[in-house]
Amino acid sequence: MSDKTTRREFLITSAAVAGGIVGCSTLEQNTTSNAAPPAKMAENILGKTGEKVPIFGLGGAGQTPLSWNEKEADAIALIEKALQLGIRYFDTAASYGPSEDYLGKVLPSHREKIFLASKTAARDRDGAWRELEKSLKRLNVDYLDLWQLHHVSFSEELDTIFSNSGAIKAVEEAKQQKLIRFAGITGHHEPDIIAQGLRRYSFDTTLIPVNAADKYHPRPFLSVVLPVAREKNVGVIAMKVPAYGRLFKPGGLSGMQEALGYSLSQSGVSCCIIAAENIKQLEENVNVARSFQKLDDKQLAAIEQKVAGIWEDGNFFRAWT
Repeated sequence: MSDKTTRREFLITSAAVAGGIVGCSTLEQNTTSNAAPPAKMAENILGKTGEKVPIFGLGGAGQTPLSWNEKEADAIALIEKALQLGIRYFDTAASYGPSEDYLGKVLPSHREKIFLASKTAARDRDGAWRELEKSLKRLNVDYLDLWQLHHVSFSEELDTIFSNSGAIKAVEEAKQQKLIRFAGITGHHEPDIIAQGLRRYSFDTTLIPVNAADKYHPRPFLSVVLPVAREKNVGVIAMKVPAYGRLFKPGGLSGMQEALGYSLSQSGVSCCIIAAENIKQLEENVNVARSFQKLDDKQLAAIEQKVAGIWEDGNFFRAWT
């Protein structure tokens, strides 16, 4: 569909008539309880977006039913519980299996209260547009708060993205048409590529690995990307916080309190996204986020020392492109 106005009108209409949306009484059910309200999760400004977001968001891929086929009931229960617990940041991508479809069953009725982020792995304008259209339809919404260029790993990809027919053209057009509010770049392979991307374009956010094991990698994200993000006022979203639990191996970190505390204590990091295998794990993670207190240099150094012997296993995702 080449006409821009037609595209926007079509997507809005499709979202409005989409069926299968779960009822919107989930949040209201909690308001009738006489129990004392839980501690509120801290919030941070997400860089130049000016948006205030909770420090903890729900990841839509990895070890979670959100990205598993034939797990719709489990996924919906997890999403509804996340909303009950006060989570407002939801992260997904066009390539995360049924994740967008599952989120699209629940989130539309809460659209004005949430921050919804998705991604495209396409590097060309037309391919990115096709993925955006599909994402919006699956999510049953008419706009994204954040649309990100997914897992950018090589300089050749940057050249394609920023070419005359590159994905950045779709980003700019989608912003103009109010199909997306903000644009980001993500990656977990090569920090210098992400830093280059931030220098070449005024991205609003970047999603990168932020954990204690990263310090020991010969090409660390923390010292390469974070300074550029701070200089450009780019909102930093931390991923791979517990490295799929590998930082909790014997001799490693004691649990999510240390993993999340380390990531969120890094200068410039606004929030983190972590997937959950089940509701119990989600509740535990949210409780940790609610009790977060920024760690000092001595505490950060102690956490880094704990992963010194397992850092390579904790950086397994660096091979993904």
